[in-house]
Amino acid sequence: MQIGIIGSGNVGGTLGKRWAKNGHNVTFSSRDPKSAKMTSLMADAGTTARADSVAAAAKASDVILLATPWPATKSAIASAADLSGKLLIDATNPLLPDLSGLEVGSTSSGAEQVAGWAPGARVVKAFNTVGFNVMANPQFDGRRAVMFYCGDDADAKRTVGQLASELGFDAQDAGPLKQARLLEPFALLWITFALVQGYGRDYAFQLIKR
Repeated sequence: MQIGIIGSGNVGGTLGKRWAKNGHNVTFSSRDPKSAKMTSLMADAGTTARADSVAAAAKASDVILLATPWPATKSAIASAADLSGKLLIDATNPLLPDLSGLEVGSTSSGAEQVAGWAPGARVVKAFNTVGFNVMANPQFDGRRAVMFYCGDDADAKRTVGQLASELGFDAQDAGPLKQARLLEPFALLWITFALVQGYGRDYAFQLIKR
């Protein structure tokens, strides 16, 4: 699979490296693809990874992970140019700068804004509800952390479910894209437990069925 990463920080770097090591062709993007940071990332990711501009990464990829800080998201999408027909995984969260709440919520979501900024893209919300350390290893004593995803394109959701499952998550379809109105506050709950309630970052949620 050809996967492009827009936002090569903790989340994008972690997921991209894991997918590259699983045999996918991953293009990490940066304003400076030859920077020391990107060179180090390529060395960790292996031979199926490369670095390029945002526009080049988007053009070369069928699946694109959007993992930017919320204030940079709109401009990053604009830099990617035409995303029509692309599967765009939205891993962003519209967090307020002080983490006290969400900039978008209740009657809309960040994911729905992303879909508006990227007309024609098949947007799926995913990889936004736990920290990057859990993405690196979602196994907890043999139990899998849950990863909810949502979107309006069934084929796109199946692909995202597979990408989450191969990383070790319990991938669960949460419904249409408007369900991001629930998943983004769910991410804020994870952040609150991690940073305010004293749980630390090394925890996750699990879906238990009877």
